Amino acid sequence: MTKARTNASVAPAVGRNMIINGAMNVSQRATSVTGLGAADGYFTCDRWHINEGAASAGRFTMSQTADGPDGISANCIKIDCTTADTSIAAGEVLILEQRFEGQNLQRMAKGLAGAKQVTVSFYVKASAAFDFVVELYDADHDRQISKLYSTTTDWVRHEFTIPADVDGGDQPLDDDNALSFLIDFWLHAGATYTSGTLNTASWANATAANIAAGIDSIFSSTDNNFFLTGVQMEVGPVATEFEQEQISTTLSKCQRYYYKSDPINVYVLTRYLAGDGRAHNSYGPFPTTMRVAPTMSSEGTWTAGAGWAGTPTYASSKTTHTQINSAVASITANHNSWANGGHIVANAEL
Repeated sequence: MTKARTNASVAPAVGRNMIINGAMNVSQRATSVTGLGAADGYFTCDRWHINEGAASAGRFTMSQTADGPDGISANCIKIDCTTADTSIAAGEVLILEQRFEGQNLQRMAKGLAGAKQVTVSFYVKASAAFDFVVELYDADHDRQISKLYSTTTDWVRHEFTIPADVDGGDQPLDDDNALSFLIDFWLHAGATYTSGTLNTASWANATAANIAAGIDSIFSSTDNNFFLTGVQMEVGPVATEFEQEQISTTLSKCQRYYYKSDPINVYVLTRYLAGDGRAHNSYGPFPTTMRVAPTMSSEGTWTAGAGWAGTPTYASSKTTHTQINSAVASITANHNSWANGGHIVANAEL
């Protein structure tokens, strides 16, 4: 087990951690989802995506669990194998990952003459001793580096200093809001990704066989569990103490990508024009500017009255707001319409 190295004479820099929700404290979608393993997606803790790749027979439950290491976080992600898969096809993968906009990682100067080292640290435990891989992947230029780590049944902090990647000196991460970079926690993989030699020493153009060589599989037994929290990625050669962040700050960062409202009330003024049906609409602002104009949906049970018909629909969504619509029921006069009790959901994930 390693300890974070700190300099007591230097105040910790706020915002040094480039990971969002590394303490697994925000979980807008759900706190537990069962039967996962057949498809990619975001399921529990915000910003943490499951990459399933080729179909596996393995299945798992993913949850936000109150079992984090003392003094770091009360919460962690738990992956609990519920259906084993010991016959692993070549293309299978199970990856827990975070995806980054290139504009949020410009401090790394990756691909430039001034490229900087990056240090990745995280707290992990499991139901038994396993070897797994954490990978950093530059999606703009298809370059990667992997590090193998071992689990025990106790929380252990792992720290890896990743060398600077100058590449050609003119290959920066794109300075925009699109996907440029990933941190991948590999938990299962077939021969396509494990048949080579693990690429650990320096950044290289991605060779699939060298990405996850040497890993065990979370799907080897239904007794298997994996726990992760305290994930940090920072510029420099030293793993500093895990950065504690106000929950309101973390939530705001997460809501750039996904926003699920509390149960809400929507009121609009309906205009009666000689019985001619008109769409009801209301202005719905988001709590923070989203990455792109989001895809909108509705969840929960909506109760409606005074001419409002059906679950809300959406039009003209922008990064700052959406227009909330409903079909018009029979109306005979101008009046206020309403709907309440459900959630509006805005998705702008990478």
